[in-house]
Amino acid sequence: MRVILNQDVPNLGELGDVKDVAPGYARNFLFPRSLAFAQNAKSVALFEKRKAEIEAIKASKRSASANLKDKIEADEIVLVLPAGSNGKLYGAVTGHNVADELLKKGIDIDRKRIEVPGRSIKSIGNYKIAIRLYEKDEATLRIAIQGQPVKSESKEEAAKPRRRHSEERAAEARAAETPIEGGPKA
Repeated sequence: MRVILNQDVPNLGELGDVKDVAPGYARNFLFPRSLAFAQNAKSVALFEKRKAEIEAIKASKRSASANLKDKIEADEIVLVLPAGSNGKLYGAVTGHNVADELLKKGIDIDRKRIEVPGRSIKSIGNYKIAIRLYEKDEATLRIAIQGQPVKSESKEEAAKPRRRHSEERAAEARAAETPIEGGPKA
């Protein structure tokens, strides 16, 4: 079934696009929510009248996307995370982490639009991350991941052998059996 979108619909299209969809999807989802109209002479005429308005909306989205691209590519994000001596991170950097860091800088990007190489970064270094913006526009974010040394146990604690749980219980039982001085004798 061919429909004309009345609003932007994620993973389908944007305002004014003509799309082929399943009849059930159109009837049960798009039409009740006024997200689309069936393609017929009346709806085509309606969208022809709104064509200038739709193009103005798309042009503003393109310019906003270009400004956002310039803002993203002008800056670099530096993350300091706990890492081992071999450069491996304790954890990973994902699109969610990148979206949080961008939000701290005042850039609100959906984490699903962030394409981290290999889905996550697990070692320190410099990386380039692709961020999908509007239409085919894509920004490249530079990210530097630095390792933070993790505090290790002191040498004395590491050298001292640890007692097993059963040994600790045996020591407590022996201490309880020893008579206390000045107490009643059994």
